[in-house]
Amino acid sequence: MSRKNRTGIVYSTNPDFQFDSGESAAETLPPAQQNLKIWLERMGGNKVVTAVKGFVGAETDLSDLARQLKNACGTGGSAKDGDILIQGDHRDKVLVWLTAKGYKAKKAGG
Repeated sequence: MSRKNRTGIVYSTNPDFQFDSGESAAETLPPAQQNLKIWLERMGGNKVVTAVKGFVGAETDLSDLARQLKNACGTGGSAKDGDILIQGDHRDKVLVWLTAKGYKAKKAGG
C-alpha cells in the first residue's frame, strides 16, 4: 500500500504501530443469504448485457461465479465492481441457474 493512500496518519510515536486501513476482507455469504437482482442493461452501441447485482463477498468468489455463469450461458462477460455482466439477454437462463444452485435471485427492472 502506498503512502499516498494513508490519509489521516501523520506520525506515530508508538514503535509497535501497524497501519490499519479499515478495509477488512469481505466474507462471502452463503448462497441462501445472497439477494441477487438480475437486470437487463443497454450499453454503448445498442448492446445488451445481463447484469447480476447484489453479490456480497470476496472478488475471487465473484469472479468464480461469473465464470460459471458465462459457461452456463455459453457467452462472454466480466465481473467488476461487485457486478457480473453477461453479454446478451440471458436473464431466464441466469435466473434458473442461480436458483438451482441455491441462490436467492429474482428479475429486477422493467
